[in-house]
Amino acid sequence: MAGNNLSPRQKMINLMYLIFIAMLALNMSKEVLSAFGLMNEKLSESNQAATARNDAFMASLETKASDQPEKYVPLKSKADSIHDLATNFNTYLQELKGKMTSTVDDPTDYEIMDKGDYLDEHFFKGDKLKPEGEEFLKQMKTFREGVTEILKDDPGMQNIVKDVQEKFSTEKETNRDGIKIDWLDYNYKGFPLVASLTKMTQLQADVKTTESEVLSSMLQGTLSQQVSMTNYTTLMETSKSAYFNGEQFDGQIVLGRTDNTTVPKRVELKLDGRELKEDQYEIKDGKVQLKVGTGGVGEHTIEGKLVFGEEGEEVEVPVKQSFATVAKPNAATISADKMNVVYRGVKNPMTISFAGIPDNKVNASAQGLSRAGGSKYVMDATNVKGREVTINVTGTLPDGQRVSDRATFRIKDLPKPTGTVRGEDGAIKMQRNSLEISTVGAKFDDFDFELPLRVTGFKFKVPGQPTIDVNGSKLDDRAKSALRKAKRGSDVTIFDIEAKATGVSVILKKVSPIIIELTN
Repeated sequence: MAGNNLSPRQKMINLMYLIFIAMLALNMSKEVLSAFGLMNEKLSESNQAATARNDAFMASLETKASDQPEKYVPLKSKADSIHDLATNFNTYLQELKGKMTSTVDDPTDYEIMDKGDYLDEHFFKGDKLKPEGEEFLKQMKTFREGVTEILKDDPGMQNIVKDVQEKFSTEKETNRDGIKIDWLDYNYKGFPLVASLTKMTQLQADVKTTESEVLSSMLQGTLSQQVSMTNYTTLMETSKSAYFNGEQFDGQIVLGRTDNTTVPKRVELKLDGRELKEDQYEIKDGKVQLKVGTGGVGEHTIEGKLVFGEEGEEVEVPVKQSFATVAKPNAATISADKMNVVYRGVKNPMTISFAGIPDNKVNASAQGLSRAGGSKYVMDATNVKGREVTINVTGTLPDGQRVSDRATFRIKDLPKPTGTVRGEDGAIKMQRNSLEISTVGAKFDDFDFELPLRVTGFKFKVPGQPTIDVNGSKLDDRAKSALRKAKRGSDVTIFDIEAKATGVSVILKKVSPIIIELTN
C-alpha cells in the first residue's frame, strides 16, 4: 500500500482504508470504556444491596445483644469495630470517586473518561508519591491491619484474615516485562478514569464483602457452639416424683442444652402456689438454681415461666415440675405387739399416716375415730361394743392408685382409782388435827393419761362410832366430832369414795379405801 508506483485512485483507496481502520479502533476503545462503566454500575448496585444487608445484620445483632447480653455483647463489640473500619474506608473511597467524576461534565458518559490525568496528578509527582497517594495507601493499611488485629485470636476467622491480607495488599506488583513496580503505580498510574473508578468501586465491594463474611462467620460460629454436643447434658423426665416398689419405672432420658450465656430476662415461678422471691433463686451457668426449703412431707409443685428476649420480643417458656419430700429417718419404728390398746371413756390420741403419701391423701375409718387435723386422730371407744376395734386406712398415690392397711386395737376399761389423803394412799399415819383439815382425793396409779379426779363424797368410820356419810372432799363437823372420840393409835377408815373425771362419760371403778393410824 505504500509503494511509489500507485495511481492517485489507489492512493485514495488506501487512505480511506487507513481512516476506516482508525475509526474501527476508535469504536473499539469506546466500547471498552462503556464496558468499564457498565461494570461500575453493576458493582455500585451490588454494593448498595450489601450495605442494606450489613445494616440489617447489625440492627439484628443489636437486638440480640439487648435480649441476651451475655451471649451477644462480646460478639457485637467485634462487629462494631469491623463495621467502623469498613464505613471509614468506604466513605474515603466514595469521596475520592466524587472528586474524580467531578472532572467530567456527565458522570454517566463513560466514553469520555479515557484520560488518567486526575489520579496521575493527584497521587503522583514524577516517580514519587504525593501526600494524597500516601493517604490512599494508609487507608488500605488501616483497614487491612485493623481487621487482622480484631480477628487474629479467633481460629474460625483465619481464612477471612488471609483473604483480607491478599485483597488489600499493597506489596509491589510484577508487570508484563517482569519488572517489580509500586502497587499504586501498577494499579492506577496512566489508566483511563473509568477504569480507576471501577477499580475503586470493586475495592468498596471487597470491603462490604469482608464485613458480610465476618458477621456471617461470627453468627455461624455462635450457632455452631450452641448446637455443639459438648454443650448438652442428659436429663431424666418422669411422670411423677416418687415410685413405689413393684411399680414400672417410666423415666425417659432426654438431652438438655447448657449455655451460661442463655439467661432469662425474668423469672416468674411459684412453689406450691407461693411466688418465689429473688433471694430464693440464683441464675448460674444458664440455670435457674433454686434456694428454697423442701417443705413438709409430700409432693411439691414448681410452676410458672421463664421469660427470654428474642428479636426484641419476649418469649415465655412454661415451667411445671414437681418434687417429693419424705420424712427424714431420724427414729426407728418400734412397737410392742401386745400393747395396741385404747381406753374406753377417754379421748385416745392417735397418729395415722402412709409413708410417702401426703396426709391429705390418707383416710382412716373406724367406729369412734375422728380426725383432729393432718395425721392426728382421736379414738373414743366409749360406745364401741366388744373388746376390740379395727382401724382401716387407705392412701391415694400420685398416679391415682389406692393402697390400704388395717390395725386392730384392744379396748380396755379405765383402771381402778386409788384414794388419797394429803396426796398419800394406802395405810398411812397422821396426827388427828392434820386429818381434820386434809383433803380426800383420788388418782390413777401409773396411767398414761393426765386425767384428774374430783372427789364428791365418801364414808368416814371411827372405831366404836357409827359410819358417817360426808359430802365433798373434806371432813364435815359430824366427821370431826367422831374423830375427836377416837383413841390414839386407832385406825380410821375412809371408804366408798365417790370420784368423777372431767370429760369421762363412763362410770369409774370403785375407789380403793384409805386407812389412817392416828399418832396422837
